[in-house]
Amino acid sequence: MINLYSDTQTVPTENMRKAIAEAEVGDEHSRSDPTTLLLEKKVAELLGKEEAVFLPSGTMCNLIGVAINTSPGDVIMLESNGHILRSETGGPAVVSSVLTDPIDGERGQFTASQIEQRLDQTSRYRPPTSLICLEQTHNFAGGTVWPIGLWEDVCTFAKSKQMRIHVDGARLLNAVVASGVPAETWGSQADTIWIDFSKGLGAPMGACIAGNAEMIDKAWLWKHRLGGAMRQSGLMAAAAIYALDENVERLKHDHERAKTLADALKELGAAVVEPETNIVFFDMTSCGKSNYEFLQKLSEKDIQMSEIGNQIRAVTHLDIDDGDIDSVINAMNQVVNS
Repeated sequence: MINLYSDTQTVPTENMRKAIAEAEVGDEHSRSDPTTLLLEKKVAELLGKEEAVFLPSGTMCNLIGVAINTSPGDVIMLESNGHILRSETGGPAVVSSVLTDPIDGERGQFTASQIEQRLDQTSRYRPPTSLICLEQTHNFAGGTVWPIGLWEDVCTFAKSKQMRIHVDGARLLNAVVASGVPAETWGSQADTIWIDFSKGLGAPMGACIAGNAEMIDKAWLWKHRLGGAMRQSGLMAAAAIYALDENVERLKHDHERAKTLADALKELGAAVVEPETNIVFFDMTSCGKSNYEFLQKLSEKDIQMSEIGNQIRAVTHLDIDDGDIDSVINAMNQVVNS
């Protein structure tokens, strides 16, 4: 099976499994798991924040990030195809009682002027917009990387309006590798920011949210409230530490393979969203095949991708090598020409 369904499909390498087996553990909820403490310190330093807390998932990071940055009845702004809005089962509304004000962006990105146009400071009837949520890279836009200048403009404007900033950094390190801009820079104006370990980094689970000490104290309350205590979490923290030490720089190979796949699709006549990192969105209808038919034919050849809306998504990751990409390209040619 060649699995391009998502970078969440990765399995731990033998060396990562060894790190898990040898991890020193305690009770993380009483702050006595040394491996978890080491991971949190490592992530806080990476993101330029005072503290961080290890959580089971990125979705919990977003739930908590919204909760600790808002009050019930507030408005949060985010891009209209953002993961928080599209794929987290209404969590901000259910957990934090906030309203969402989606902004139609260009490839997952929006401008300070778009925020300004949506602010009605004269109305006593409009609830306050207290939080801007940014996603880096942007999943449903195709793994796009915000330009650093646009990012800083948006953050600076938000701060000028006393709004907080939360960064969904599930694939932030893909952006770091693609742009050369350090993780600390992307998080410099963020009140909360997190990274995921179970996507391109290849760990089995987990994410860390970071911020100042006051924010992370609040995050701990929400962690317990949402059932996020993991006790001997050093086992999974060890996998995350290994991933940060060994699997960041190699993300560039995922990006290169995504580009190779996209180029082959364009040669076949597919409509392709140019990849910036490891995600390729495309549409096969211009090749005389429906997306559903194309995916079914690939599945018969033990190749998995996903259909999202009216597009197909293929995601490269550490379990995919150059030979796999060659095999996929050959299979796609056979399907289109059959």
